[in-house]
Amino acid sequence: MKTSALFQEYIWLVNTIRRARRITFEEINERWLETEMSGGVELARSTFNRHKDAIEDMFGIYIDCDRQNGYKYFIGNEEVLRGNSVQNWMLSSLSVNNIISESLSLQKRILLEPIPMGNEYLEKVIEAMKRGVRIQILYRKYGTEQPKELNFEPYCLKLFKQRWYVLGHFHREVKDGPDIDYFGTFSFDRILSLELTTTKFEIDPNFDAEAYFSECYGVMANDETRPVKIVIRVFDYERYYLKDLSIHHSQREIGRGEDYIDFELFVRPTYDLEKHLVSLGDQVKVLSPQWLADEIAQIHYDAVCLYDPEMGEDE
Repeated sequence: MKTSALFQEYIWLVNTIRRARRITFEEINERWLETEMSGGVELARSTFNRHKDAIEDMFGIYIDCDRQNGYKYFIGNEEVLRGNSVQNWMLSSLSVNNIISESLSLQKRILLEPIPMGNEYLEKVIEAMKRGVRIQILYRKYGTEQPKELNFEPYCLKLFKQRWYVLGHFHREVKDGPDIDYFGTFSFDRILSLELTTTKFEIDPNFDAEAYFSECYGVMANDETRPVKIVIRVFDYERYYLKDLSIHHSQREIGRGEDYIDFELFVRPTYDLEKHLVSLGDQVKVLSPQWLADEIAQIHYDAVCLYDPEMGEDE
């Protein structure tokens, strides 16, 4: 059997068990026979067991069996399929890929977003992380003409708004003083070259990538901005969008009116968060803290002045 067909069966099996929550092998077979993949042939128990083992090896998804209550199968570590986990991202991506690959006749009617930029460096960075070696990059920040050489330990990768970022850990020994350790986040699309070095490193055993970015809206985690409670009022249809797709995992509804919903977030008010709030225009109003509301209002005012310079002359 072709590898692509096997992947399709793996994904189908995981999705079938996940949707059912608890399901017997007989029920799996009934649903299997309803698919075109089966060709009318039942799923053999030995094939099911091989698929189960392959799914655990490839995706880290464990299919367990509840032998005390009717020998029903379930996802034993369902937590890995929640949120922004690698397993959830992989499974979703492969599921979509399978659906689209079977619908090539509709390719002109299926519109996708661009592939994340800088994928040519993804394999190299992952290899460096596996081998535990530092990487050296030539990096040019926005607003600068002269690129800079950087050498650091790749601690983790993060995908945000169609861009890959690598979190680099720097360790510098300072004469007559304490060592300096700090982090920097670098976008793949600003990397001009990337090479693996032979310098080994060991990642801090206490480092938690998810916790490092947990207080952030995006990737700005190293500018020493502290998290604060932010309350926003969201109007019209945008209030439904934000209810279904929250700005941050800490977001919770705290009140509502006839045409608005109030949300509370506990997050770092960094530049990328301000940009996002501004992008929502008149659909969102910051209620607190007042200093953030003033900054957002000033940004909107400055934007209006670009279109009506006379407004700025009144100051």
